[in-house]
Amino acid sequence: MRHIVRYLDGPMIGFLMLLLMASVSVVFSASGENSDRVFSHLSNMGVALTAMLLVSHIPPQRLMQFALPIYIVGILLLLGVALFGVLVNGSRRWLELGFTRIQPSELMRLAVPMMLAWYFHYKQETLRGRDYVFAALMLVIPVAFIARQPDLGTSLLISASGFYVLFLAGLSWKVIAGAAIAAGSALPLAWHYLLHDYQRQRVLTLIDPSADPLGAGYHIIQATIAVGSGGVAGKGWMMGTQTHLDFLPERSTDFIFAVFSEEFGLIGNLFLLLLYAAIIWRGMHLAIGAPSLFGRLLSGAIILTFFTYAFVNMGMVSGILPVVGVPLPLVSYGGTSMLTVMVGFGILMSAAMHKKLVKT
Repeated sequence: MRHIVRYLDGPMIGFLMLLLMASVSVVFSASGENSDRVFSHLSNMGVALTAMLLVSHIPPQRLMQFALPIYIVGILLLLGVALFGVLVNGSRRWLELGFTRIQPSELMRLAVPMMLAWYFHYKQETLRGRDYVFAALMLVIPVAFIARQPDLGTSLLISASGFYVLFLAGLSWKVIAGAAIAAGSALPLAWHYLLHDYQRQRVLTLIDPSADPLGAGYHIIQATIAVGSGGVAGKGWMMGTQTHLDFLPERSTDFIFAVFSEEFGLIGNLFLLLLYAAIIWRGMHLAIGAPSLFGRLLSGAIILTFFTYAFVNMGMVSGILPVVGVPLPLVSYGGTSMLTVMVGFGILMSAAMHKKLVKT
């Protein structure tokens, strides 16, 4: 048993288990005491924890060998989606393989930062400005495929994960500032020519959700009512009226933070925020202790992306960011999201705990 868990970090496992326990309780309430949903959630947790354990035993040098093949496979799958993907609700995000249906964009959440971390590790002795340009191109290609599906939320989050690798690899602040100014200047063009009608509607709804309270603004209005009605101490577990009277949509997935806020209030939210902060702090500690550039870049990107997912979801539910369909990491119901996040933590623990890395 000691051999099995030797690559797991004790404090990190403790924080993650507390978060998963909170997840089980709130999913039970949000699902209306649906035992099938809870058992499915527990099953997803078991698969995700097993995957984290297995990945944590893979040495970083072996992970590096996987980076390029996984990235290439991911790009080919995204190309397959563009050419032959299944159209669902106006979006072409899924690829039918006969025996199963997959969403390749989920693979790219890890494949992109792995690829960029591998590239900078390989180039660390001769790193030049053009290498950042080439790395940015490797980031833009999958992001463009995913944005075209369209899936703006996932494309922006993968952009963030890739940017974190570029930033941690030493990208100049002048370049970052220039890119930010250029992006800001291009917003009018993006608004008119790149965003779809429903994406523009989400931004307009964020500004004034009351303009369409029973349509586009319904999600935000009901979520903010639930968050605010929790008060300081909350209404109590299983006592949320917005949740149990079916006012709150997507309450087990994207809007589960509203359920948590209503039932546990400000005190519960502070506990949840402290728990996320503890995970991020421990993750950065492990990232800094990684013995190679590949490990530090990939681990840092994984934990910063985890922060981004949590921030975007809470901001979305609280009405300060547009609704983009991002789950609350390790709390929302959903097997794919949980598996991706836990595999990321397995990689983080592997990079921190394996002390030797042979440069390849």
